[in-house]
Amino acid sequence: MKRLKVLMSAYSCEPGRGSEPGVGWNVAREVAKYHDVWVLTRPDESREIIEAELARHPIPNLHFVYFALPFWKDSMRWGQSGAMQIHYYLWQIYAYFVARRLHREIGFEISHHVTFVKYSSPSFLALLPVPFVWGPVGGGESAPGAFWQDFSFRARAYETARSFVRWIGERDPFVYLTAKRSAAIRATTEDTAKRLLKMGATDVQVLPESGLSEDEIARLAQYEMPEGSPVRFISMGRLLHWKGFHLGLRAFAKANLPDAEYWLLGDGPERERLTILAQKLGIASQVKFWGRLPREETLRKLEECHVLVHPSLHDSGGWVCLEAMAAGRPVICLDLGGPAVQVTEKTGFKIPARTPDETVSDMAEAMVRLVRDSQLRKSMGRSGQLLVKNHHSWQVKGKRLVQLYEEIVARQKAIAQTINPKIV
Repeated sequence: MKRLKVLMSAYSCEPGRGSEPGVGWNVAREVAKYHDVWVLTRPDESREIIEAELARHPIPNLHFVYFALPFWKDSMRWGQSGAMQIHYYLWQIYAYFVARRLHREIGFEISHHVTFVKYSSPSFLALLPVPFVWGPVGGGESAPGAFWQDFSFRARAYETARSFVRWIGERDPFVYLTAKRSAAIRATTEDTAKRLLKMGATDVQVLPESGLSEDEIARLAQYEMPEGSPVRFISMGRLLHWKGFHLGLRAFAKANLPDAEYWLLGDGPERERLTILAQKLGIASQVKFWGRLPREETLRKLEECHVLVHPSLHDSGGWVCLEAMAAGRPVICLDLGGPAVQVTEKTGFKIPARTPDETVSDMAEAMVRLVRDSQLRKSMGRSGQLLVKNHHSWQVKGKRLVQLYEEIVARQKAIAQTINPKIV
């Protein structure tokens, strides 16, 4: 197929980053290897970083269109607050008018909303007269009700507010319109896919948002599994209630592994509660809180450990699971959200999330098995590396996305020719 003219909306986009910025940058970069891409994004977040990267490594077919709301330019000062979510919504409206003007000049053949990865907020690019791809989109996951018993008042208030905001978003007519007008939707989890189908979406694929470059995969593949004792479990991420690290500590205590250690990397509002919990459980001497570390140091800690524990209760992504598998480390996660889409029975343990006590017991059993069976650790590690290499590199994801574009555009042209045979 000839080169397509592709329009992308990437509210968050930055090279060299993970999470939302990394999704925006990597999707745009990979598609630009095959087609001509224009990306709508904000100047205040990463314009200097993007332009510096393009100066070092030019991508001729990748064009960025920067714009800010004329009455609210500094979106980043609000962090992840509710004000930023309002800014995001208004920016999407403004993006439509910028996109409509560009479409008159360039004549796009397909449009794609990439970030934010949020299913309950609309993309007005769906209103353009070209096929529209939505996603990755997530956010449809919820912490199972039985697990709320471990939450603080503040945590319960957060979960309640999150559910309420999502409930409002699902009743936004523009969100419905986005879902209905999408030629294809890429949902990060089964939970999000179910919500989108209820909103009238027809073509929903469940695909992880996360990815790694081939260079990252090759580098992580060099990490050898540590030999001997102690066997170290590691959890990495912000210390938030919904990350479920309290379940990991309880499971480690229940496993009763005197020659093992549990390392937690990250910081956040739950750190004090987790520290107190480790003391109450009698495992404080085996648990190390390393705090928030630079990425390079974080990966060095991963190299020193044997197993990743990621008991998140509603994670749309789960980048750390991909990194651990690429490093040849088995993963213990809950059978929820993004990690459940990434991890398989060959690469780790997906623990059912019915009740906290059952989950803790099952996690403890998995920990015991992995401590006692070094061959199991190694075989799961090898399977994880193969899985990431074959399915989760940005290069593989880019090729599959391009194939989706080409199928959609070809289908659209076939329909148009059926209606008007004179169309070539």
